Amino acid sequence: MSTTETGDAVELADTVVTTTVANPNLFAELLGQRDELLRLVEDSFPSCVIEVAGNELRIEGPDATLVARLFDELLLLLESGQHLDLQKVERTIDMVREDLRPSEVLGQDILRGVKGKPVRPHTAGQKRYVDAIAANTITFAIGPAGTGKSYLAVAAAVQSLQRREVTRIVLTRPAVEAGERLGFLPGDLMAKVDPYLRPLYDALYDMLGPEGTQRLLEKGTVEVAPLAFMRGRTLNGSFIILDEAQNTTPEQMKMFLTRIGFGSRCVVTGDVTQIDLGGATSGLKGIDSILTGIEGISFIRLTKRDVVRHRIVAAIVDAYERAEGA
Repeated sequence: MSTTETGDAVELADTVVTTTVANPNLFAELLGQRDELLRLVEDSFPSCVIEVAGNELRIEGPDATLVARLFDELLLLLESGQHLDLQKVERTIDMVREDLRPSEVLGQDILRGVKGKPVRPHTAGQKRYVDAIAANTITFAIGPAGTGKSYLAVAAAVQSLQRREVTRIVLTRPAVEAGERLGFLPGDLMAKVDPYLRPLYDALYDMLGPEGTQRLLEKGTVEVAPLAFMRGRTLNGSFIILDEAQNTTPEQMKMFLTRIGFGSRCVVTGDVTQIDLGGATSGLKGIDSILTGIEGISFIRLTKRDVVRHRIVAAIVDAYERAEGA
């Protein structure tokens, strides 16, 4: 709960907001071990002075109202049973700055995995991504590794299947390393394709369990195939995911997009900084300039701020971006 005191209306620096936390346990979690979360907030809003007195936070500065709203949102997350750490507080700060309510974003479960673990967006960018999938026929998600592009797409597909909005899930990916000539690999078709589609399998296992995934594969409700096997087909009533789309050629991308039939939804994911085509043109690069303006198609750009893996992944992405910029 926050109360605001204002001095001279013209002097923004005199804005003072007081936040009171009745539960002492929540107050300790809000500040973090050795006040590490409090220091993170202070570093993020250097123009504000935050003082702790008993069970109150007194915030003074031009961004005092925004910081108070941040603390209110963090308290709502704690009251809902969520745990705060440095990454979650950083993402919450980003969302508050974008005028989003983190308590709603982080509380929006797409579905629950086999062990009861909720699958939900963790950043403002991921929230836009999930909303775009729900609102559009085709959604392109472009961004670096670790931003949840594939994982959230699989979650949305499983949710659509469970709601009977589609009758099957089709997962596909270009097998670039083998030049789409899978005959050189040992084993049957599934054994040949497996190394390329393992990340999608892993996501399915999290949400449906190995046995549940296997049952759906055997029934054909979930189909996994290399991109080369999409040619000539029309996919009706399906949720289709094209993963690692940066490794498609423009011809392959056009072929894939024209497979979409009635009652289908499609998500295309990729990272244009990780193209493995040996100098050939990527079908993902520049596609927004071709398709922008078509109703039912959305482009979502994820950034290092949306990385939800180990913090070092975001640092690596940032380092490469700086090197490429130089």
